[in-house]
Order: sequence, then structure tokens, then C-alpha cells
Amino acid sequence: MRSCCHQSSSRFSWVNRKFLKSFIQLMPSIVNQIRIGHAVVLLGAAAPMWFLCEAIVPQTVQAYTARVDLAIDRLPEENYQTLMQRAEAAARAAAQRSFDQDILVTDVSIYVSVQNQGAIAPVLELAVSRQQWRSRPDPRRWAKYFKTARSLLYFGDNFQTPTSTQPPTTNQQPTQTR
Repeated sequence: MRSCCHQSSSRFSWVNRKFLKSFIQLMPSIVNQIRIGHAVVLLGAAAPMWFLCEAIVPQTVQAYTARVDLAIDRLPEENYQTLMQRAEAAARAAAQRSFDQDILVTDVSIYVSVQNQGAIAPVLELAVSRQQWRSRPDPRRWAKYFKTARSLLYFGDNFQTPTSTQPPTTNQQPTQTR
């Protein structure tokens, strides 16, 4: 086995030597055919051709989605419905402003968060394309409302505001131990 491998490797080295000798003999004729002037002309023409192609062919336009995060503070004595109307109005203005400011914007994603008594929660997301907004610019149509925001922001019957004068009530049931 070893002798077989040794013979094949010596055969390849003999072929490589023969190829190198013939290549070295051809080098002077190859060098005579390559002219420095031709190389300079070809390389010198490449850069202007590239600039010409870039100037003639317009750049591709890349549309993108604009993302806007809005934060609203709850006003004193404001109920949840009024707060949601303000959030919708702010989302509508932000969507319109985003489409008006940049013509490359194809979609808008707006998150409206509300802060109430130190708690912050997202109340709605407005995700709309330019075409949809152009046909119907109504935030109620395209908005997604977060249902848990009302309880996270301490709105509703089960929550007392810290400024109220009523004492807090507890709804704990006595537990029996066995």
C-alpha cells in the first residue's frame, strides 16, 4: 500500500515539474504581449465608466416605516373616555405629520402611552399605511386598543385615587383554616 501511494505522489511531482518548466519558458513571450499602456488605459477607463453609470442610472428608492412613541399625562379630573379621545387626537396628528414630513414613509406605527399617578401603560397603537390613511384618515378605524390599560392606569370602579377623601375599602373574604 505504501509503495503505491509513494509512486503516485512521485508521479504528480514529476507532472508539476514539467508544467513549471514549460510555464517558465513561456513567460518571456507573455511579458512581450502585455503592454503597460494597455493596462493603464483599461484601468484608467474603469473609474470614469463607473461614475458615468452612477450618474445616469437613478438610485433605487427605499420606503420605510416611521415609528413614533407618544407619552400623554393624565389631566386632573379627566376620565378614561376623555383621555382616550386625547390619545386618538394625538395619534391622528402624529400620523398626519409623519406622512407629510417624509414622502418615503409608506407605513406609520404610533404607540400612545399614558401616565397616571406614576403608572405608565400603552393605551393604543395606530398602524396604518399611507394608502389606507389617504382613503380614510380616522384613527379609530386603524387603531388597536389595549384593554388592560384602563386597570393598569388605575381607572375604573375598583380603584381609588390617592386624592379622594374616602377611606379605602377592603374586599377580603375571611379564610377558614383546617
